[in-house]
Amino acid sequence: MKQSEVKGLSAAELQEELGKAKRSYADLKMAHTISPLENPIQLRSLRRTVARIATELTKREQ
Repeated sequence: MKQSEVKGLSAAELQEELGKAKRSYADLKMAHTISPLENPIQLRSLRRTVARIATELTKREQ
């Protein structure tokens, strides 16, 4: 998810997306622990998506 997409969402939608992204990241990380992923860059992109969403939520709280 790109920063421009994140800015267009409401706070409630951001909370929902953050939950989904964290679950996806945890699942992918567990799968990678068991057997290596074909594309381990997915982990990095999901981690960055979580950070983007969390940062936007923090900005909006201020």
